[in-house]
Amino acid sequence: MTSASAPGPTGRRLPRWIRWLHIYGSMLGLAATLLFAVTGLTLNHADWFESAEPTVRTFTGTLPVASLAGEVDRLAVAERLRAAHGLRGMVTEFQVDDRECLVVWKGPAYSADATVARADGAYRVEESRRGLVALLDDLHKGRDSGPVWSFVVDASAFVLAFLSITGLWLLLYLKKRLRSGLLVALVGTVLLVVAFALGVP
Repeated sequence: MTSASAPGPTGRRLPRWIRWLHIYGSMLGLAATLLFAVTGLTLNHADWFESAEPTVRTFTGTLPVASLAGEVDRLAVAERLRAAHGLRGMVTEFQVDDRECLVVWKGPAYSADATVARADGAYRVEESRRGLVALLDDLHKGRDSGPVWSFVVDASAFVLAFLSITGLWLLLYLKKRLRSGLLVALVGTVLLVVAFALGVP
């Protein structure tokens, strides 16, 4: 008799669809699980993996004064600068006063700041790009990554929770391993609580 057909604690046989969901859910979430597992390590030891300084570039130029007069056309200003210098990320800040405009773009492992003089349109942009590890770390945190990636993070959390639940569900049908499996789960939970209680300031 295989484990797939072993009677469970209530005498029922293991539904095939539970095993199917667990197996293919695992495959669906494989890349996300690896991403969040590896970046959990890189985030916890950023000094090991992110030693390189960011690459910083500076651009200067001039914008049409008409777009800066009166009510500043914020979209036009931001998109002209983006197109002129290949800036990326989302505009997270746009400040305007009588003398100048400040525009800030942010994305995973990326930032750019532009200062634009309203009197003559002269501007200066400073762009900072960090490496691949920093990019993956920011994706792990969902930092400055937009609503689509925010949905991916939420969906990944749901998939991982689902796999944990279906894994426990499968265990309930394995009579020979049920007690030891639940004991291991309990030990893991206790260790987590103890680590928090004794190790977190």
